[in-house]
Amino acid sequence: MTEHKARKRFGQNFLQDTRIISDIVNAVRPQADDVVIEIGPGLGAITQPLTRKLNRLHVCEIDRDIIQFLKKQDFADKLTIHEGDVLKFDFRQIVGRKKIVGNLPYNISTPLLFKLSEVADEVIDMHFMLQKEVVERMVAAPKTNDYGRLSVMLQYYFDMGNLIDVPPESFTPAPKVDSAVVRMIPVAGRIGVAENFQHFSDLVRDAFQQRRKTIRNNLKNIASDDDLQAVSILPQQRPEEIAPELFVKLSNYLINKRE
Repeated sequence: MTEHKARKRFGQNFLQDTRIISDIVNAVRPQADDVVIEIGPGLGAITQPLTRKLNRLHVCEIDRDIIQFLKKQDFADKLTIHEGDVLKFDFRQIVGRKKIVGNLPYNISTPLLFKLSEVADEVIDMHFMLQKEVVERMVAAPKTNDYGRLSVMLQYYFDMGNLIDVPPESFTPAPKVDSAVVRMIPVAGRIGVAENFQHFSDLVRDAFQQRRKTIRNNLKNIASDDDLQAVSILPQQRPEEIAPELFVKLSNYLINKRE
């Protein structure tokens, strides 16, 4: 397609497996007037089939060489290209309820997922290619090794599922890890509503700071045994044994106790 060389600093691995590409586009279910944003279009593997179904496609890309490449494609007239670092991009500037899709650079995937959580109220759904290990952490249930801070914080906003496992040979260059496609559907109040979101976020961070210690130890500076038991958390439990909704309940209990 082009001689463009994948750049390590941008975490570039270009999808080339036509079956996987087709499965992703089918999962997005693009309708002509949908507001769709693609993060990291690369050489257009997903971009081109999306433009066949859409009147307009927004793409976020940092690599100027790729932007020049995209501008020369026969589907360029359907693209609105947003150049720059997606971590600094204001998704709210694109009006309407959005579908967001992308083969996310693995080196920024976690901060980007947290950023996208902030616009969950404007999103219909999101479909992302990610490192399989990250997807497993996102969708993990309590009492499993993969369950942690990322699980709780994303499950606060989204109902999520692992749709497709993707082997390294589906990309060029082939990454050293397996990948997976995750579907994320915003569900308001899915595990309750935090009365003070920053407090909830800080509490979850502290709870999982040292995974092998008990919740009593990790939260000793902010919650007593009585506080924990008031929301049905046993002080001797480890953080990975505690359901996401109980972290919301504990945060709200502590906030209300303060007042």
